[in-house]
Amino acid sequence: MITADTFRLDGRLALVTGSSAGIGLALARGLGQAGAALVLNGRDAGRLAATAAMLRGEGLTVHEAPFDVTDGAASEAAVARIEAEVGAIEILVNNAGLQRRGAFHEFAAADWQAVMRTNVDSMFFVGQAVARRMVPRGRGRIINICSVQSELGRPGIAPYAASKGAVKMLTKGMAIDLGPHGITVNGLGPGYFKTELTQKLVDDPAFSAWLINRTPSRRWGEVEDLAPAAVFLASDAARFVNGHVLYVDGGVTATL
Repeated sequence: MITADTFRLDGRLALVTGSSAGIGLALARGLGQAGAALVLNGRDAGRLAATAAMLRGEGLTVHEAPFDVTDGAASEAAVARIEAEVGAIEILVNNAGLQRRGAFHEFAAADWQAVMRTNVDSMFFVGQAVARRMVPRGRGRIINICSVQSELGRPGIAPYAASKGAVKMLTKGMAIDLGPHGITVNGLGPGYFKTELTQKLVDDPAFSAWLINRTPSRRWGEVEDLAPAAVFLASDAARFVNGHVLYVDGGVTATL
């Protein structure tokens, strides 16, 4: 029987990477409002502490874990510390991401490597560290943040699109390997959302007009639009949803 409790996350601990601001913060807030205790992550300890204090002021249970998700050893150590000092991680949201723009033939190798380390390597490192502990427990939810660029391209973002395409396929591979252990792994694919990272595009009249006309829902996404989808994927309501990418994009991926 479906009740409101089917979507509740009470008693569960959720680690959200890259959650100091933007989409990561919105996802963490949504999971917390659904009852989960939160572990926020970011590299800037000061900014992370300020975000944690804000969410605690909203009545949420929040812990802080500042570590570099692109460092495999640091990720393993941080996950071990969280499990020992806070509790078992039952929900992981791999959200940390980076965008660098430039024409493919002019794109710097260092920028390519930075995009891949942040957008792909981090999901492998943190996902593996958490999964190794979920497997013996026989349960867990992992949500990897994909993008409409997991399916679509745009000028000047070939490396980003490549990284998000990799995240989509990593999600499917993780689901196949971890599914027999009671763990579901799904992707959440945002469309174009108003965040600090997209503010220049929001403020560009030509781009905003193009995007709104291109989007069947005829608007930019608000970060609050994403949280319910994350709560669904983390909850018992999605217990048989595995290896899927849920696009929250106002219909962008449905149209030419």
